[in-house]
Amino acid sequence: MANNLIQHTFKVSRSKQNQQLGHKSFVIWLTGLSGSGKSTIASQLQLELYRQNIHSYILDGDTMRLGINNDLDFTAEGRAENLRRIAEIAKLFVDSGTLTICSFISPLVKDRKTVKQIIGVQDYKEIFLDCSLGVCEQRDVKGLYKKARSGEIKNFTGIDSSYETPAEPFLKLDTDKMSVSECVVFILNKIEKEVH
Repeated sequence: MANNLIQHTFKVSRSKQNQQLGHKSFVIWLTGLSGSGKSTIASQLQLELYRQNIHSYILDGDTMRLGINNDLDFTAEGRAENLRRIAEIAKLFVDSGTLTICSFISPLVKDRKTVKQIIGVQDYKEIFLDCSLGVCEQRDVKGLYKKARSGEIKNFTGIDSSYETPAEPFLKLDTDKMSVSECVVFILNKIEKEVH
């Protein structure tokens, strides 16, 4: 079947989209434990980008699991496929000229490498939200850590499933010591040259 597929070249290219929007497009990939601040920082970052007239979109773990990836479980295979699909979607968003903020635990190095390969090295900006397990558990508004510790949830990252720390992220933020606003300022400063 793959032999019958053709990659089309359309008349409005990514560079034209970037030119019209007035900024470059790429992926900001937020990774870290549940409770490290990924969704909260993604939301505040998008607001600040909006204020700067930078078109962005958030792809978030819960949103994707409720929709396109609702057929996947939380086994290693299910997580890998979840991230593969997200990477392909993020790549399309970038091609449309959209600065794309991805907010996913993405615990394994091998899966993040696959994501980076799909999106492209130049377009993948990995930001590691470093937060102690204790602080993440204190912030646990959904009660997921408690359920994981009692055995109600299996394969939960940080409890019975490991998180592999990024060795060389684009940016590392200590979210158990920094405020959301401080984190967003750091990200904006770091991506300023990338955006314009």
